[in-house]
Amino acid sequence: MKTVFLTGLLAGFFVTASAQSPITSAVNSNARTTLQPASAESVDMSTERLQRMDAVINDYIAKGRQAGVSVLIARHGKVVYEKAYGQDDMEAKTPFRTDAIVRVASQTKAITSIGAMMLFEEGKFLLDDPVSKYIPAFRKPSVLDKFDPKDSSYTTVPAKSEITIRQLLTHTSGISYPVIGTKEMSAIYAKNNIPSGIGTPKGTLADAITRLATLPLAHQPGERWTYGLSVDVLGYLIEIWSGQSLDQYLRTRVFEPLGMSDTYFYLPPAKQNRLAALYTENADGSIRRQMGQSGVSPDYPKTSGTYFSGGAGLSSTMADYAKFLQMLLNGGAYKGKRLLSPTTIKLITSNQIGGLNQGPNKFGLGFGIIAEHGATGLLMTPGTYEWGGFFGTNYWVDPKEDLIALIYTQKSPNRYGDLLDKFRVLVYQSITQMNEPGR
Repeated sequence: MKTVFLTGLLAGFFVTASAQSPITSAVNSNARTTLQPASAESVDMSTERLQRMDAVINDYIAKGRQAGVSVLIARHGKVVYEKAYGQDDMEAKTPFRTDAIVRVASQTKAITSIGAMMLFEEGKFLLDDPVSKYIPAFRKPSVLDKFDPKDSSYTTVPAKSEITIRQLLTHTSGISYPVIGTKEMSAIYAKNNIPSGIGTPKGTLADAITRLATLPLAHQPGERWTYGLSVDVLGYLIEIWSGQSLDQYLRTRVFEPLGMSDTYFYLPPAKQNRLAALYTENADGSIRRQMGQSGVSPDYPKTSGTYFSGGAGLSSTMADYAKFLQMLLNGGAYKGKRLLSPTTIKLITSNQIGGLNQGPNKFGLGFGIIAEHGATGLLMTPGTYEWGGFFGTNYWVDPKEDLIALIYTQKSPNRYGDLLDKFRVLVYQSITQMNEPGR
């Protein structure tokens, strides 16, 4: 996530009381906005200043730090910069394209969270309902106490409370991640065959999440922010509440209404040739084609799977994901289709973790939120919400400046994390007139 990966974990975003009125004004002014190309100058940005990012991104490519990079920037619903740099396949010398289908991994979390909140609006659940109300296996959870690394055995203590749905949405449930979580939780999950959600096409959410429910939590529910499989659990809850597979539900309720025609858990054969090549780093920092990592084939989106990971399973394009983000910025509607109420968008993009922190920032219901401290030095606006994915994809939405931005790469690990921060600066320095309240 922040130049991200599941591993390093990203970097959050926002929400403070001062950000709420800009959210409201953006909702009111953009209720009918659909993304359309336009000049930067038409939305008080500078084409000349936006072009500064060309030299910066091309320098990363020339130095062998990235193979391909693409960016999309929109303000007031106008796409003012959409460009791809470098190569998709360095061996075949094919260019990276703006319509490349990429593995968005943890950017899946925001979509699953929105899917769940649509069911919240239908009265299917309340945020502080215990998860066990819908998945009985989560009743009477336990918390890891002592762990023996020799055989991955452990002891537990009873949890002080049950996990709630709000805690799933905010990553405060105590559920961790396989592989990239703590060594103790990673070992426990590995021993019990708990999938990470990336390159794990076999099985079902029902089976995996029911097994996960019997395992200990990393900490008491609600006491810390811990990145993990919480949104995969949420994906299974969507299946229970909707009576559909997560794949079917997201397609009919989110992707089709928004016109997200290139977003899939598993790509149809006709679109598999658009999947971008995946790269990794050698010890000296040079890059090479990724042939598989931790038992995961880079071609996993081309398989035909039955496991729909709500936390990491999707592949998509910049244009598709930009439609999803614009819907949020519009207050829940896009192209005449309303997915959520503006009141629910305000709830989703508000601090839901109280005095806890996610890095220097806060967390809403499915999104990181830039706090005052987190915005320092990057020109970002407190109240911006963002996230990213394991393979170097990132996005953010700035309600105050009525702005969305995405930067996509396909590389893991991705040690050149400053590219994301430089991109942020390059976007904001191109603004020639800050947004006026109520615009």
